[in-house]
Amino acid sequence: MASALSTKDAPAALGPYSQAVKLPAASELIFVSGQIPLTPNGVLVSGTIAEELATALSNVQAILKEAGATLENVVKSTVFLSDMEYFGEANEEYLRWFTWDLKPARSCVAVKQLPKNARVEVECIARI
Repeated sequence: MASALSTKDAPAALGPYSQAVKLPAASELIFVSGQIPLTPNGVLVSGTIAEELATALSNVQAILKEAGATLENVVKSTVFLSDMEYFGEANEEYLRWFTWDLKPARSCVAVKQLPKNARVEVECIARI
């Protein structure tokens, strides 16, 4: 049976979902819900796309840590942007967080709107 993961070092879920879900030991997969640039105490970070993505990735990192994993365990990520004009700046910041040679598979898509009118959101799948 899957189990929910939760940490106070990342913002609480904004809706009816878990911060992350971990499958049984046999699969060792962790599915991290989308993280926007929200601080653990609920403040939406508003700055450059790089700063906002850094906050969202910091939340992902905190959730992975709670599961006993790191960003190096990420095998797939999805970055949602409110506008593709942010793609270049987002890529530069993403590279600061994923510095090793074998990067995770990734999709980056533009969406009409994100929760709390954030401009970026990140979700991922990690394997321990």
